[in-house]
Amino acid sequence: MTSTDHRPAVAPSGSEGGKFARWAVIAVMCALLLAACILGYLGWTSTDTRVPEAGYVALALGAVFSLIVGAGLMALVFYSSRQGYDEPVVLISEPESDPENRRDAQR
Repeated sequence: MTSTDHRPAVAPSGSEGGKFARWAVIAVMCALLLAACILGYLGWTSTDTRVPEAGYVALALGAVFSLIVGAGLMALVFYSSRQGYDEPVVLISEPESDPENRRDAQR
């Protein structure tokens, strides 16, 4: 695959260090995800405390409210972008007035 200026879209095959770094980052991220899952499981199962029904209701309402707020904010961002509110600021200069009106204003 090539880009519009006919250069290769990927790095040349001689960059083995780049491939290793990419795989190293992926491996570290997978290890962190696995560690977070293990710690979450251990934290969830390490206690005999029972969560009351009100706790589950509060958890569900909090999750639903967070999703509603997130969807609303994303809708506002989309609306703002489509209406042109995200365009750069443009300086609008005032039109030049008649030379006669300028002389009167300067006096």
